Amino acid sequence: MIFLAPSLQKATQAAVLALLAATLSWPILSQATTSEKPEAKRVVATKAVERKKAAQPKVVNANRSVASKKSAGTRQPEKTATRKVSRPGQTAAKPGQRQRATLSAKAQQPALKKVSSKQPVSAPVVRVSVPAALTAGQRLGLRYADDALDLNSSVALVVDQDSGEVLFGKNESVVLPIASLTKLMTGLVIVDADLSMSEMITITQDDVDTYKGSRSRLAVGTTLSRGEMMHLSLMSSENRAAHALGRTFPGGMQQFVKTMNSRAQELGMKDTRYVEPTGLLSWNQSSARDLATLVSIAYQRPLLRELSTSPSHELAAGPRTLQYNNSNRLIRNPEWDIGLQKTGFISEAGRCLVMQTKIAGRKLIMVFLDSTDSLSRLQDAERVRRWVEAQTYLQLFGRPQG
Repeated sequence: MIFLAPSLQKATQAAVLALLAATLSWPILSQATTSEKPEAKRVVATKAVERKKAAQPKVVNANRSVASKKSAGTRQPEKTATRKVSRPGQTAAKPGQRQRATLSAKAQQPALKKVSSKQPVSAPVVRVSVPAALTAGQRLGLRYADDALDLNSSVALVVDQDSGEVLFGKNESVVLPIASLTKLMTGLVIVDADLSMSEMITITQDDVDTYKGSRSRLAVGTTLSRGEMMHLSLMSSENRAAHALGRTFPGGMQQFVKTMNSRAQELGMKDTRYVEPTGLLSWNQSSARDLATLVSIAYQRPLLRELSTSPSHELAAGPRTLQYNNSNRLIRNPEWDIGLQKTGFISEAGRCLVMQTKIAGRKLIMVFLDSTDSLSRLQDAERVRRWVEAQTYLQLFGRPQG
């Protein structure tokens, strides 16, 4: 046993304790040193990544998935990936720059109105021109017939009223619908029946046009004298007025139509047939020759001459005052001397016109049927007038002298 001095004993004890502590802590220190090696670090990092991937949803590469599924023999719908291709010379933009570029491009585009899928989208309006129905004259090919005066009307006839000489004719024997020229016979029957012109007649629902749906300013309940009904019928071709004249005829409408046809037969109008007093139905038909006969007879009735050539007429209908004008514009032309006239139009008949007039000192009757429009029938009348004047001049001053 060794005895040491107290100071040496304390130093020895401290060294022994330090050696003992070092000996006890060596396994811990060695373990810590081993975990700091590079290989251990890689293993720990790999395990951490695998745990992170397991926690996230799996994303399978589209190409590998398709290849693997094809190899397995199972057909699945392929997903096409969108690939953005930059233009030549254009560098790929960063995410922030790409977003700003997209916004600027949208700002340059015109603003479009958002349409809700619930609201119906209106289709673009397409205007299609529908051809008008052919007239009876067109169906017969009369519009293509040539004549010396190059008239627009399919049918034309010019007759000397005193001698009956035909100065000009074009398809004058063809029977066609005559539209409101029918009203001339309506007026003739009323006048020859010697009915009171002051008797009051009321427009009823029966007078409303149900054939063509034509309009009228004479409302149901309007009351006028028979003379005023005659005036509007002949001057401005008022359909309700003409129908009321036939409806209030002694014996009613049936007797009136029967009288119209009887009168036509008495006058030798063999090509003529009437079914009602207005002319709205295309079954009212006649020829230019028959109509020339009717004009000649009607001209002998002073009331028909007066009413058919009246330029205008004001009518007091209740609180209103209605202004009616003549449907023939030549009435207001001072170059024309017209003694009797009547116009007509329905789609089957085209534009029609009959007149008694005086040209170059001669009384003439003109008939124009199936003209193209309201102006063309007046142009035909002007051509005939100039032609008659030229023919008269040649007869008087064109004879050779000596």
